Amino acid sequence: MSDLLERLRGRGWRLTAQRRVVAEVLDGDHVHYTADEVHARASERLPEISRATVYNTLGELVSLGEVLEVSTDGRAKRYDPNAHHDHQHLICSRCGTIRDVHLQGDPLSALPEPERYGFQVSEVTVTYRGLCPDCGTA
Repeated sequence: MSDLLERLRGRGWRLTAQRRVVAEVLDGDHVHYTADEVHARASERLPEISRATVYNTLGELVSLGEVLEVSTDGRAKRYDPNAHHDHQHLICSRCGTIRDVHLQGDPLSALPEPERYGFQVSEVTVTYRGLCPDCGTA
């Protein structure tokens, strides 16, 4: 059973066939699918699953904090099941491929105290952008 399915079971979330297949599609270390990609993959396993069900299920998973919604420069939102492990993202500026990256040390330490302007920082999000190997050689 996937990590996401185990977490959902532990929460007592009712796993209908539709919810289960969406969670199974999202299983993986570097999965960052759009809702349409989730629907396409879910439809291969459960042909009768509707687009609305996929969108609603993704919304519920985000609300539960079990899946992260990742927005990238006006592109379609992507869904990341790696919600319980601190990580940042590396994004291809051309094709939109997203990879999880794990920083060494505290990313907040890169922000000097004078640059915090009195803020009590509660969250740091670092996004690296560039060209993936496929786009960099094209």
